[in-house]
Amino acid sequence: MRYFIIVGEASGDLHASALMKELKICDAQAEFCFLGGDLMLNQGGKMVRHYSQMAFMGIVNVLLNLNKVAENARICKRAIRDFVPDVVLLVDYPGFNLRIAKFVKKNLQIPVYYYIAPKLWAWKSYRIKSIKKYVDRAFTIFPFETQYFAQFGYNVDYVGNPTVDSIDNFLESGELKSIKSDKSIVALLSGSRRQEISKCLPVMSKMAGYFTDFKFVVAAAPSIEKDFYTKILPDNVEIVYNQTYSLVKQSFAAVVNSGTATLETALLGTPQVVVYHVIGGRFATLLKKILIHIPYISLVNLIAEKEAVKELVTHHFTEENLRNELCKVLYDNNLRDKIEQDYQKIKLSLGHRGTAKQAAEAIYKNAKQVISE
Repeated sequence: MRYFIIVGEASGDLHASALMKELKICDAQAEFCFLGGDLMLNQGGKMVRHYSQMAFMGIVNVLLNLNKVAENARICKRAIRDFVPDVVLLVDYPGFNLRIAKFVKKNLQIPVYYYIAPKLWAWKSYRIKSIKKYVDRAFTIFPFETQYFAQFGYNVDYVGNPTVDSIDNFLESGELKSIKSDKSIVALLSGSRRQEISKCLPVMSKMAGYFTDFKFVVAAAPSIEKDFYTKILPDNVEIVYNQTYSLVKQSFAAVVNSGTATLETALLGTPQVVVYHVIGGRFATLLKKILIHIPYISLVNLIAEKEAVKELVTHHFTEENLRNELCKVLYDNNLRDKIEQDYQKIKLSLGHRGTAKQAAEAIYKNAKQVISE
């Protein structure tokens, strides 16, 4: 079969490349055409557009690049027509992908599948109308999404979480790199974008001055130069590149900027405090209550359906609050035991590895059935 795949950022490239690898096992005749990245290109097929030309994040950035967004859509639609796929596979990136789904279903009547469905439970729940209308099948990576979509009368397939695969592969690979220190380590994971790093890391790094019995180490984003970090950090905080999993695994505790890193930290078994900075402080918190209808911001707590780890969000993310919460995580053994128990429950709820394999098998089986009808 012929598969047309659309991703719009680095994480999508990673997940889609794993999916392509498994699709080739299911379908020996698999052919690919895609908007994606280098990892996908390594799996074979024709790349129409690189995600680096598509990754416009935030309302302002999108508005400033409307011409490029429109051009990408035109290129994508033309490529789909030319390739004549049996299946169109969308990977996350909902703003762009749902527009393409509408085009495909209205004009080409090709099956549309969504791998890593949009996080409607966090933001823009109205998109469920488009998904129900234009997406034939959706594959989710969080167990609670099954119930969420069901309330709208839309059934999804939970295929596991790719982070489980990443962590298990790392732990079995023997690639654990030793982080040299004569003290117990506290890992600082401040995100991958300059803006979030510049807002979170100054407060995070101040903890090194309070807890001098520990060594504080920052997991640097590969795309951010070292000078950017050294201008923010005090001399007693170290920086490591390309060793995030090794660092977190060997750390006694971690302070983590909300995102996938919170789940990675949980699966590696390291107690953490989650932080998140939003411009606007108390006003942003009020706006969040109006627009975002979820009780927590971290994946750890969302999956656990409880406050398994402390979250310090918007105006609650202060030096004093972080000091108090980190002190508990470092010195309260009962709390550490409780966090570890919740981590175990989270891992069990996510299921076993093989997310891409399960998704590929389901996509191939369903698409083959549709084509034969």
